[in-house]
Amino acid sequence: MEVIRLERVHKTYSDNGVPVQALRGISLQIQQGEFVVIAGPSGSGKTTLLNIMGALDKPTKGAVFLEQEDVSQLSRDTISAIRLEKLGFVFQAYNLIPVLTAMENIEFTMMLLGIDEKSRRSRALEVMRELDIEELADKRPNEMSGGQQQRVAVARAIVNNPSIILADEPTANLDSETGGNLLDLMERMNRDHNLTFIFSSHDQKVIDRARRLIILRDGLIENDTVL
Repeated sequence: MEVIRLERVHKTYSDNGVPVQALRGISLQIQQGEFVVIAGPSGSGKTTLLNIMGALDKPTKGAVFLEQEDVSQLSRDTISAIRLEKLGFVFQAYNLIPVLTAMENIEFTMMLLGIDEKSRRSRALEVMRELDIEELADKRPNEMSGGQQQRVAVARAIVNNPSIILADEPTANLDSETGGNLLDLMERMNRDHNLTFIFSSHDQKVIDRARRLIILRDGLIENDTVL
């Protein structure tokens, strides 16, 4: 089943009044359950493409479909609701809320969806057990290692049962062993729950795990290979 489709997507930014073409007519499809890595040199458009696939940014031209729905024409509020329900995000900088505990960070998106406290707590505990981070429940981000924070970020990304997880350089701040363990975890979730994973990364460890590798250069797809 197709979960994402891009049709001739362009993205142009203004850099001090000078137009910069970050994406130049990208078309692609992502199927449910794929494990995709978007790679390429710095400035190739990796993060821009990931942000557009995740409806965090709108294309200048072209269309973006999430599960058959064209999100490029929707209002900001409607897109925000779709992101909460269908997408999970894992960022390089973790993006945990510093004043909240791990449990509260994981519950946060469920709270935004209006899920009651008892149900939130039950689901958060279920996910923490699956990711083996129950002991972090009452810790705040500054009391955790980078690897622990990233596992909490993964728990927060999957707690709403999204169909797609988008990860922007998720191993960049982790040592090799911790990054490898995180990728093992993501592969297991992909295999056991048929979650679609899309990474933006220049980390060779991430690229080596790809089952589909999309190489960008100068805002264009240079290569798209199923491995």
